[in-house]
Amino acid sequence: MNNDNSNKVQDVMTKNVATVSPNQTVQEAAQIMSQKNIGALPVVENGQVKGMITDRDITLRTSAQGKDPASTPVSEVMTNRVVTGTPNMSVQEAANVMAQNQVRRLPIVENNQLQGIVALGDIATNSASDQAAEQALTNISQPSQPQG
Repeated sequence: MNNDNSNKVQDVMTKNVATVSPNQTVQEAAQIMSQKNIGALPVVENGQVKGMITDRDITLRTSAQGKDPASTPVSEVMTNRVVTGTPNMSVQEAANVMAQNQVRRLPIVENNQLQGIVALGDIATNSASDQAAEQALTNISQPSQPQG
């Protein structure tokens, strides 16, 4: 079954994305995550995705290293290599990219500007994409914080 034309990422992505800038502190990033009840933030400068920071990055690269979250910039602990998608790619393509790269969240970029973010959960709630999400999840081995 191929519904690629009707299931585009732009239809399932979150458009109002919480972000953090590279020069904000890790503490500020953690506060945004806490307020929004999310575990990852795109790091954005002038609309361009520069990295991603997750609650796990904060734990392993800040707390475990004894760094002060109030003075450590996000740029020091973020993941620099970010896999992105486009608004007009199919949900199946997005699921494949997420599986291949073992990521649960895919920033969506058009003309070098952040347009939204799609999470594995967004794909899973799109009923035509259940199989794609299940396959992606099977291929993703990174532990994740349970969503409450």
